[in-house]
Amino acid sequence: MVPLVHTIPEACSGAKIGRTALYEAIRSGALRAVKRGKRTLILDEDLRQWVYSLPQLEAKAATSARNRPMSEVAEKKLLPVRR
Repeated sequence: MVPLVHTIPEACSGAKIGRTALYEAIRSGALRAVKRGKRTLILDEDLRQWVYSLPQLEAKAATSARNRPMSEVAEKKLLPVRR
């Protein structure tokens, strides 16, 4: 069963983010939080909506030797060739 609300540590763990990023999202208004006494809680629906609203990572052109085809890397002598 999916929990209705998450504590701050649970929300960080579930969204795979740090406390600072979570609190920044709350402070900016991007993520809604509620209080129950001293506890800050994040509604499951709000956490999911926030995660789904994050920008999608777009692929960039290869710029490092690590992302180039080996023939090009060896040709430009960016890495030593192992024979």
